[in-house]
Parts: sequence; structure tokens; C-alpha cells
Amino acid sequence: MIFTKHSNAFRWIIVIASFAIVSLILWKTYEFFQHFKDEERTKMENWSFAQTEFINSDTNANLNLTLKILNSNTSTPMIVVNEDGNLNSSNNIDLNKIEDPIYLKKLIEKFKNENEPIIVRADNRIFSTIYYGNSPLLNKLKYYPLALLLIIVLFGAVIFFFYSSNKNATQNKLWSGMAKETAHQIGTPLSSLIGWTEILKIENVNPDYIVEIEKDVDRLKTITERFSKIGSLPILEKADIIKETIESYDYLQTRSSKLIDFDLIIPEGEIPVNLNKQLYSWSIENLVKNAIDAMKGRGKLIVEISQLENDVKISITDTGKGISKKDFNKIFEPGFTTKKRGWGLGLSLTKRIIEDFHDGKIKVLQSEKDKGSTIQISLKRAQ
Repeated sequence: MIFTKHSNAFRWIIVIASFAIVSLILWKTYEFFQHFKDEERTKMENWSFAQTEFINSDTNANLNLTLKILNSNTSTPMIVVNEDGNLNSSNNIDLNKIEDPIYLKKLIEKFKNENEPIIVRADNRIFSTIYYGNSPLLNKLKYYPLALLLIIVLFGAVIFFFYSSNKNATQNKLWSGMAKETAHQIGTPLSSLIGWTEILKIENVNPDYIVEIEKDVDRLKTITERFSKIGSLPILEKADIIKETIESYDYLQTRSSKLIDFDLIIPEGEIPVNLNKQLYSWSIENLVKNAIDAMKGRGKLIVEISQLENDVKISITDTGKGISKKDFNKIFEPGFTTKKRGWGLGLSLTKRIIEDFHDGKIKVLQSEKDKGSTIQISLKRAQ
């Protein structure tokens, strides 16, 4: 209860604490890097002192310690250049590459950028200059913070994905529960309407009125079935897509503005497709209603069915305001809408019905500003 009440504050505390921990780790890593770099500098200075000692020593002197220091560098790459600028010696560098003057010059510039050169003096004059780079271990340590950041980012992404997925799953359960409850609530007055319809038949009311009332009652039954199917895997059965499309088309045509010119273009015969009839009709209605809204109740609407060898195409064309090209994919995202009213769920629901439940495709086939749009559904023919 306390966590729920102050969840936002807890999130900010976690974010700030995480940022502080990451910053501390990066700072300590930087300090360690600099400390290690200073140690390498000291090692190279000792090497330069040993070289000076070697140059200034007598032939009979005991140089065991000096030679041990000179031979101790087994990791740090270095180049020793004499006072004339010519290569004197090198260590931990590919000898074949260093013979190339261009490569040698680039390597010296690289070492100068990494570390300040060390001047070796003998007999009060510059004897040589030592250019040295970072050791392999130091180079690896340099990229350690980046690797650490990458790991932290990936870890954060996993946590975010888990949290987002969990949140979406909770929301889906909520919407499914609301949809099923809506279907249940509609069922009660629907039963009463069916009963009143039977009474009206006995009362010798105009049969045409009864027919229209029964159509709307059947419509409510269909809506109830649709809502009851949300959250569960729909069952597909072989059906004639032409017949199912015509039924949705006819219902919407009789209940839409007379200023809209409806046109239906269909091939002869039947086209079998594995469908969930209620959900498919829901998709067609969503597309037709969106087309009507885009035309503001006046214009021409064409529903066309065409068939290929293995596919069937259902196209809904309107003469409305059109869709911007940048919004071709966005219109199918949940919550996206260009209307002043509406939740932007119709097309996203249609996409889910067609692509997730029927293994089909839906897309904006073409659209032109102020001239209209065509949205096309593609489904596979049943074998």
C-alpha cells in the first residue's frame, strides 16, 4: 500500500541512486586508469634513467641492475629516436612495420598524443627521445567504462522491457475483462428486446418495422459476440468472403448518410477463406466507418474484392481528406487518431484482427491529400 501510494517517488529514488552508483563506478575507473598511467610513466622514466646510466658508465662497471631495468619492459610499446631524429631502437613493436618511414612517423605522432615524450640526456646534451604508447592492458582498461555503460544500458533495457511487458499484460487483462463485462451487460437488455419484438409481432405492427428491429437485434447479438471474443483465441472456419463482406456492406449502407455514393465491385462465384465471421465484419465496419468520417458524410466509397491465385484482396477506397505518407504506418498504432473525438483504437484493432488472428496483411495502398485513400486487406484463400 505504501509502495503504491509513493510509487513515483520510489522510482525517482531508484533512478537517482542508480545514476549515483554508475557515476561513482566510472569515476573510480577513471582514477584507476590515471593511477595505472602514472605508474607506466614512472616505469618509462626509470627506463630512461637506466639508459642514461648505461651511456655514462665505464666499461668495467657493474651494470647488472641497469641491464635488468632496460630488459624489464615487456608490454609498453616504445620508440627511441636519436638526436638526429633517426630510429635508434624500439620495443614491443612489429619490426617489419616499423621499417616503413610513413608508419614510423604516424606511430610517433600517436605515441605523442598518448604520452609526453621523455628526453634522455648524456654529457649535457640530448642523447635520445623516448616515445611510448599505452600498454595493451591500459588500452583495455580505457574501454572498460564503455563496456560497463553498455552492460548497464542493456540491463536497464531488459528491466524496462520486463516492466513494459508486465504493464501491457495487465492492461490487456483489464481491457479483456471490460470487454467481456460489456458483452454480459448488453446481454440482459438484448434478451428483453427479443421478447418485445415477439410481442410487437402479435400486436400486428407493420412487418417492415419488425424486420428492421430484428436486424438491429441481430446486430446487437453480433456486437455481444465480438466483445465476448476479446482476450481469447478466435476460431476460424471456412466461409465465403464475398458473402460476409456483402452483409457488412449492406448493413452500413442502409444506415449511413444518403450523400455517400456506395459502390461494391465483386467477382462472380465464391472465394473461400478461413474466417472468424464476427471479427472480420468488425474489421470491414471499422474501415468503412473511418472512410465515412474522412469524407465528413459526403463522397464516394468503393468496396472492391479481387482474387489472385492464392490470395484475396479487399480494398476500401474513399474520396476523403487523405493520409500523409509519414502516417501510413502510424494510423494502425493504438491511440493514434486525427479526429477530435475517439480513442484511436479502431484501426489498431482491425490490424490485430487481420494480421494476428487471420494471418493476413493490411496497409494503406495509396493516398493523396484531399483526394482520398485506399486501404487494402490481403488474406489467403482456403484450400
